[in-house]
Amino acid sequence: MPDFNFTARQASGQIQKGTISAHSKAAAIAALRAKQLAPIVVKDASKASGLNMSIPFPGAGKVKTKDLVIFTREFATMINAGVPILRALTILKDQCESPTFKKILETVLADVQGGSSMSAALAKHPKAFSAIYVSMVRAGEAGGILDQVLQRLAFQQEKDAALKGKIRAAMIYPIVVFSVTLLAFFILMTFIVPRIGTILRSLSNGKAQLPIYTRALLAISHFMKQPLFILILFVGIPLALVLFRRYTATPQGRYHWHSFILKIPAIKVILIKTAIARFSRVFASLMGAGVSIVDSIDITAAAIGNAVIEKELLDCSRAVEGGAELSTQLSKSKHFPPIVSQMLAVGEETGQTDTVILKIAEFYEEEVDTAVGALSSIIEPVMIIVLGVMVGTVAISVFAPIAQLSTHVAG
Repeated sequence: MPDFNFTARQASGQIQKGTISAHSKAAAIAALRAKQLAPIVVKDASKASGLNMSIPFPGAGKVKTKDLVIFTREFATMINAGVPILRALTILKDQCESPTFKKILETVLADVQGGSSMSAALAKHPKAFSAIYVSMVRAGEAGGILDQVLQRLAFQQEKDAALKGKIRAAMIYPIVVFSVTLLAFFILMTFIVPRIGTILRSLSNGKAQLPIYTRALLAISHFMKQPLFILILFVGIPLALVLFRRYTATPQGRYHWHSFILKIPAIKVILIKTAIARFSRVFASLMGAGVSIVDSIDITAAAIGNAVIEKELLDCSRAVEGGAELSTQLSKSKHFPPIVSQMLAVGEETGQTDTVILKIAEFYEEEVDTAVGALSSIIEPVMIIVLGVMVGTVAISVFAPIAQLSTHVAG
């Protein structure tokens, strides 16, 4: 539990300074007020001393989707059963198995005990609770339907995780085959081919010239053993990747990279259908929770994962804010097909936008499954052909000169 240095005024008017232990700054302030002290300054003792012995690790502070879904579902069930929020949070904190998530829940509980709203307490942990999550909880608190909102959230998270899992699973096989192919090629070119080259040269004894494809293969093998190639492999490529990641981390670089990806035919189809499915699912959940249409578009745009489509949605949001209808704006989109704007127009006319757009989400989630399956069926034979061509090239480059040399010897 962290310590906080404080300066507070007593009821008599005297100034009191000291240190208090609490889960958070808000909890420390609440504890001081409970002691009839009026807080003037409350600071984290570790920050005040300028010491921070913690070492950040990649992925630190993140919460697994499974843990978040379980927490959301159980929290919704308790709220629906009439369990007070503080008691529900205490129970869920105590039974949480993830140390990272448990620490976050301790802080959330302390903030709520200190008088903070649930949504405000969650907003302090963006790595665990996304903007979508916080906005829906805030809407649920305002409308008195927190349990229903939490159920929607859990269902949405499960669908989103399932969608990501299917895409990830479809990519595992091609990535493994490609990696094995590269490794096999590297071993062949650096260990096997040089020895075969030595044997072929000794057999020819300078009398017969090796075929051009064999000489090309031996030249590539020779280059792969040079310091320049090693420098490129272990310094040039990692440096290029670092520079690429830095560039794509900038708004302009991210937009250019995502724009390039959307021009690749096979990948473009999956990306657009995934974006539409995610947009529809999240937008329907936010609208169903009572979030305004403009806020729903803005929040959903940030969750799409593609800067080009995100910009389109933000432009739609500005137009809707000016009085335009969302269906009309989406009909002008380069990436949203006409069926989306047409169904959305029906929802706007009937006042059931969230219900209609949920149907769009279900339809495009099935479309993503089909597209991913089709891409997998294409990638697998292509990778096998590539592997076969590589092995065949090496085999021909080795056996053809042997046959040629045998002819010379026989002659």
